[in-house]
Amino acid sequence: MYAIVRSGGKQLKVAAGDVVRIERPAGEKIKKGETLALSGGSVILVSGDGNVRTGADALKGVTVQAKVLGEIRTRKVLVFKKKRTKQYRRTKGHRQTMIQVRIEAIEG
Repeated sequence: MYAIVRSGGKQLKVAAGDVVRIERPAGEKIKKGETLALSGGSVILVSGDGNVRTGADALKGVTVQAKVLGEIRTRKVLVFKKKRTKQYRRTKGHRQTMIQVRIEAIEG
C-alpha cells in the first residue's frame, strides 16, 4: 500500500516504513519523536489491494501517520544578482530547514 502526499508544494510517494524529508511547517515547533498526521487535502492518492482511490470523497478519513526522526538543513543555495554596467552585485545564501520523518502507517 502506498500514498501520494503533498507537503511544502511538492508531492511524495510514501509507503509504510519509508524515511522521507518534508519541509517544516512554517511557525510550528516540532520535536523529535513527535507523531504527525497528514490528512485532508495533503493526501492526494491512495493505492492498495488492487484499487486506486483519488478525489476528496474517496479519501475522506484517510490519514498518513509519521514519526519525526529529527530536523536537518539542506545544502546552501547561492543567489547572485548582478547588473553589468552599474557595478551592482549581491550574493545571498539560503538553507531550507527540513524534517526527517518515518512513515508509520497509512490508515483509512
